[in-house]
Amino acid sequence: MPRSSTGPADADTYVAVCDRTHLFPGARCRVQGLPDPRGFAARPAPIDVDVRFSDGVIADARLSADDPAAPVLIVAAYTTAAGTSIDGRGWVVRGTVLAGDEVELILGGAAPV
Repeated sequence: MPRSSTGPADADTYVAVCDRTHLFPGARCRVQGLPDPRGFAARPAPIDVDVRFSDGVIADARLSADDPAAPVLIVAAYTTAAGTSIDGRGWVVRGTVLAGDEVELILGGAAPV
């Protein structure tokens, strides 16, 4: 069941809007509310993220930037609005693009978590 949040869970969590109900290689999510989007796009830093999917479901996630050249988006398990269970997993972020005041994360393949 979707969380009924309309914004980040707390002040240190950012919303990442995805246009699909799940993630896959090539998927894109737009991180909103970053204080320095240009700097973040150039050099991603670790942040907590609420991934908001197109069906309204929100999943907890963390962008890990232990290796700034290969950040990883780690998404907790969640259930889509249609009832499909999606296991938690990590996704390599193969690119970041500045999109106005948002930063688009472009996902690559699965990453170990």
